[in-house]
Amino acid sequence: MGRNIRKRRSPLTVKVIAASAAVALGGGGLLYAQMNASAHESNNSAQNYTKAAAASVATISCPDVGQKLTNVPANAKMGVAAELAKLDKQITEAYARLASTRQAQANDANFVQNAIVGPLKEKRAATIDRIRIDITRVGGQFNSSLAQLAACTTQTANQTTAGGGNNNGGQNNNGQNNGGQNNGNGQATAAPSASASASASAPANVGGQAGNGPVAADFVDITKVAPNVLAKPQKQQTASTGSFTTRCGVNANKNHNTDNVIVAPGVTNGAHHLHDYVGNQKVNAFATNDSMLAAPSSCQNQSDLSSYYWPVVRVQDGSQDFDQNADGGGKEGNVGKILTPQSAQIKYVGSPASKVVAMPQFLRIITGDAKTTTNGLANANAHWSCTGFENKVQLTEQYPICPQGSNVVRIFAFQSCWDGVNIDSANHRSHVAFADPASGVCGNGFKAIPQLTMSLVYKITPPTIQADGTVKNAYAVDGFPEQLHKPSTDHDDFISVTKNNLAAKIANCINTGRKCQ
Repeated sequence: MGRNIRKRRSPLTVKVIAASAAVALGGGGLLYAQMNASAHESNNSAQNYTKAAAASVATISCPDVGQKLTNVPANAKMGVAAELAKLDKQITEAYARLASTRQAQANDANFVQNAIVGPLKEKRAATIDRIRIDITRVGGQFNSSLAQLAACTTQTANQTTAGGGNNNGGQNNNGQNNGGQNNGNGQATAAPSASASASASAPANVGGQAGNGPVAADFVDITKVAPNVLAKPQKQQTASTGSFTTRCGVNANKNHNTDNVIVAPGVTNGAHHLHDYVGNQKVNAFATNDSMLAAPSSCQNQSDLSSYYWPVVRVQDGSQDFDQNADGGGKEGNVGKILTPQSAQIKYVGSPASKVVAMPQFLRIITGDAKTTTNGLANANAHWSCTGFENKVQLTEQYPICPQGSNVVRIFAFQSCWDGVNIDSANHRSHVAFADPASGVCGNGFKAIPQLTMSLVYKITPPTIQADGTVKNAYAVDGFPEQLHKPSTDHDDFISVTKNNLAAKIANCINTGRKCQ
């Protein structure tokens, strides 16, 4: 992508190494779990366990075309969004084929390249060309170098495994991951040796009830991680010190879908994973600004019609849920019992450096990145912790194992700087940015807006790492199947919809130092 005004750290990078199918198969075979109607079925011999990763091809890695788009004409946005959604669908279909053809892969070292990766490149090339046509026929400019993003590679389990003692999610400052180095103790257990891997005739999977994660290295005992949360910026005299809390529930009414109206408007199952929705109750792929204004809200303050939505968390204990045979659910590797948060705190806070301006109506913000296994950690911005540890340890690349009496916490701090003009952007990032982590100042002429913060608490039986490297009762966030349920793929979505001048009231409350709700 071009210059990204939202970046605020020097990120650790997930290495994506292109390897030929022949070399990859030499590592012990390919992922074999069925990612179709049988993907959700529990393993009778060990239904409560998630297998550790073997040194084998685990997933497909494709460049994220959407992140490279910085300017799409208004008349082309719907068409481009539909084509981007097709790219996602092509990857999920290729991953399903990768996961269900183990015998063919074992018999033919060129199978992956010839039958999966090669045809996928051709499909992606045609789709990217349609994006070019959509943009140029309405007078827009298309960067021809995007055609080079058609080719995909494979990743081994080693390349996708989190932890390993190298990092624990980085330093953290006011909910922002600055990509710092680990202080040690970043892995709960060692992965099995290569000798523990299955042979090519019986390839190993990469953990999880559906065979696509998580693995042992994705978890860490939080009591063994050194504190990594940095002090917040010092407040200036011009700081906006108030806050506004909106109470919108925990989605106890189970308002779910697998759409994403921000990224894939008009596309059913555009997210390929399930979301919890609170606030606006009529948000799906076909929602419009007008329909959201007319919808009911789960918020106590009925002037707050904003949509707050995030991927669900599931416990992989062998159980199944309502979507076990559905797109976005079990058919795409999102399995196990869906957990409803015990609590969901949604709060808007101010800037340590300045007053804030009201959020514009229909502002859209995505924080975090659902594709960090492919994209690296540059945009990762969800943090995991445990109650009692939130101000000391926050993790990006691992799920915490909490001590007795402590619950799992997901923490989000959204971008708090706005370009003053746009309510969205082509890559859904460029119109907003993070403040400087040291000073809290918005750069590049951006304006400070109320910062949306969220804290979701879950009661989860702590996973346990077994002597053989398996994880009993793992939990994981929903995601795209090829992203392997990595903790860093967690993300949160927001559409600001208010009435009765609520946006101005929130800004005024924050600017005058009051605590409102």
